[in-house]
Amino acid sequence: MQDRPHNEPGKAGEQPVRVNRAAASHGADARRRQTPSGAHRAPASGQARAAGASAYRPVGPDLAKSQDIIRVRKKRKKHSGRKALLIVLAVIVCVFGVVGGAAALYFNSINQALSFDDKETIESLKSVLEPVVVDDERGEQPYYVLVLGSDAREGDTASRSDVIILTRVDPSDGLITMVSIPRDTMVEIEGHGRQKINAAYAYGGAAGAVEAVSSFAGVPISHYAEIHFEELETLVDMLGGVWVDVPVTNDETGSSNSGVRIEAGEQLLNGEQALAFARERYGYIRGDFQRADNQRILAEAIVKKVLDSSPIDLPGTVQQLASCVSTDYGLTDIIDLAQQFQSTSVTFYSALAPSSTTTLDGVSYVVVDPSGWAAMMERVDAGEDPNAAGIEATASNEASTEGESPGAEADSA
Repeated sequence: MQDRPHNEPGKAGEQPVRVNRAAASHGADARRRQTPSGAHRAPASGQARAAGASAYRPVGPDLAKSQDIIRVRKKRKKHSGRKALLIVLAVIVCVFGVVGGAAALYFNSINQALSFDDKETIESLKSVLEPVVVDDERGEQPYYVLVLGSDAREGDTASRSDVIILTRVDPSDGLITMVSIPRDTMVEIEGHGRQKINAAYAYGGAAGAVEAVSSFAGVPISHYAEIHFEELETLVDMLGGVWVDVPVTNDETGSSNSGVRIEAGEQLLNGEQALAFARERYGYIRGDFQRADNQRILAEAIVKKVLDSSPIDLPGTVQQLASCVSTDYGLTDIIDLAQQFQSTSVTFYSALAPSSTTTLDGVSYVVVDPSGWAAMMERVDAGEDPNAAGIEATASNEASTEGESPGAEADSA
């Protein structure tokens, strides 16, 4: 039965119903206590809602209305789209993280292969190498690199620096100048007196060689590269061979001890032939001087091969180089340098220090002509062809009778 307000008159014969407010309040409290915490109460009947006794308004959109349904669906689609985008981004980050980590490990492994095995050598080199001067407009200024060939053969107790090439590198002008210093060149080494210049490596290692050559040439040296002959054969084979214009047969005298016959002329040398070409001296009339020429020719051929590599292949090519070269250069340094030379026409200058042989106290030495050497280095330092006409003519005239070294050659790639 529907309740009426207590002040509303009833039908005839009925007494007004008096509501005990305190009791009603007590009953409501009791009902609230019986309702579990957090539970939703069922909405009052339609009549109660109409009377306003306990009004109930549902929270959220009214799904009975089509606009609210569409709005909810759109909201769900937005959430689903964001979730999918986040998943894709997470996958991309993971992929790049794995690839980046693998690339970092790969680059680090090449850097380790290029570097020296012992920290003492690394630290001693740092102490004697001069920083490259950087110009604000042209970038790195020309600098000198000492290229040393360490030829430790089976049975040797120590390595010998059979190859000594002072190289001027000019990335801005695309110029590389290589000057061979005969290994028997007579010099004064502090603490050891008169010695052959290759003894500096035996006494002081790489740092000792840098100091000796820098003092002899009168120029600062900024980088160092050491070629290991035993691995040179493998390197050339991995590069697919190198093209070389062989100046003379390697058995002019009939006394070749390389076991490999190489005729004059342009040809593709494999690893075994390249190693014999770089080592041979007894088969040549000019002996050690011809060997020095051959070593520069081979070094130039290898550099050209590296520069022919595409940017994608460069890291792999440098990795192959790392098998037979130890240097203070890092992988990124070599790649940057190669790309600078790839962007321009490269010119190679090649020369041999003007010198002659002599014997002192029963020891054979190579003596460099001071005035000829000073004139040659002046041209090298200026980025010019080191083969001045006067120096080349003098050397050529005396080469056959006194063991003089001739001038050299220039080439453009």
